[in-house]
Order: sequence, then structure tokens, then C-alpha cells
Amino acid sequence: MPLLRLAITQIDIAIGNRELNFEKIERMLQTNWTRSDIPTAVVLPEMWDVGYVIKESQKYGDRDASMAAEFLRVIAVKYNCWFTGGSVLALTENGAVNRAMVVDPSGKYVASYDKTHLIPLMDEGKYLWPGDRRTHFDLSGIPAALAICYDLRFPELTRLYAAEGAELQFFSAEWPISRIDHWCTLLKARAIENMMFVAACNCVGKVNGTTFGGHSTVVDPWGKILYEGGIEEDFAFVEIDTSQVKKARDFLRVFEMRRPELY
Repeated sequence: MPLLRLAITQIDIAIGNRELNFEKIERMLQTNWTRSDIPTAVVLPEMWDVGYVIKESQKYGDRDASMAAEFLRVIAVKYNCWFTGGSVLALTENGAVNRAMVVDPSGKYVASYDKTHLIPLMDEGKYLWPGDRRTHFDLSGIPAALAICYDLRFPELTRLYAAEGAELQFFSAEWPISRIDHWCTLLKARAIENMMFVAACNCVGKVNGTTFGGHSTVVDPWGKILYEGGIEEDFAFVEIDTSQVKKARDFLRVFEMRRPELY
């Protein structure tokens, strides 16, 4: 049975302080961790390493995300867990990117995804280089995929992931409380329309007048909310059974009935 335990780690990110954020994540795991025979995937918010400091990427960016990768490697081995969501401010040959990484329980860096949709509202296109590919990966036998924040507003991305076999979609975000109703609605929509699990982690706290809305969420293929955080720091284990995905897709057969020649 394809069981997975998600460890949703909703934090208040310390701006520009990588060391403090590393300490906070390790402390939350140390305080809340329980052993399980079920594979466990830790999910973090968007830019959990230094926060939203894209205008100062040369100062705060992590070359090829190497510091974050090493931190996650050590923690993954220590807790025998995956890291499958959450992004960092990485520096590449092209420039700064908003990068999500996948690290397995052996500490191996399995995959990465650079945010493809850069939000004009925040002038992200001026400071970040957009990603140009989708990222699938195998999570202990479960086909999974990655996306970041504003990507949630593009249903085509998640539909393509689902059509290509993904049964679990991870979203990390720094989503403001002023539009948190959109966050909650769109997460349910992506799960329902694609009959897949959605696991999303948002941050909390206030930065430069913007309050982040939390409400990290896990949704099943029928749109049932399995977990929803509040607006404070939180940590929660959520167990899912991805065999429900096939049952839902066999029942409604949406993917068989698509008419891509019309759209």
C-alpha cells in the first residue's frame, strides 16, 4: 500500500538569517519528531533559508543551493526522512533562482525545480531567472511533482503533472494573508480537478508590512482537507494513502475523456 507521512513545517522565516532558519527547522524537527515505519517527507515554505530578499540576492543567495543542500543532507540522514517541498534563494550561472529541492533519506540530492511563473506584482522578473522545466520525481514509489507559490494560479502546470502520472503535488509559498482565501480555494481546486493529493506549506509572520497567511494544507483527491494550519508556527504529521488516486481516476475517468485537440 503506497503510504506516506507528510511533515508539514510551517515557520516564521527570519529575514536574511540562514543560520537562524537552519536552527529553527532543526529545533522543530527535534521537538516534534516521532519514528515511523512509513516513509516521511518534510515540507517547508518558499525561500525558507533567507526569506523574500530577492533584491539582495548577491548578498544572501546560496551558490547552487549548496549550503541548503548540505543542511538538508545532514538532517535527512539524521531523521531518515525526505525533503520534498520548500525553496531557497539560489545563485546560478544565469542569475538568482527560486529553487525547490528534493533530498532522500540517504542524503542524496535527487531533483530540483526552479519557479517558472514569476509574479509581476512583486517584480520577480527583475530579480529572478525563471525555470524552464517541470520536475517529476519518485518518492518511495509515489510519482510526485514540485511547484512554488504563484505557480498555483496556473492550472495547466498541475494538469500536465497529473496527465504525466503525478499522484502528489507539492507547493511551497510565501502567500499573504490578504489573499489567503485564494490559496485555500485553489489548493482544493488543483486536488479535485486532477484527482491527486496536494501538500502545501506556507510561511507565517510579518515582513515589511506584509503578513503571511499560513494555512498550510493537505488535500486528498476528492477535495477533503486532511490538515489545515492556522496563522502561527506549526508542525504536523499527516498520513496519506496514494492508492486513493487511482480509485478516484478510475471512477471519474477524467483523463480518458479529455479533448486536448479542442483546448
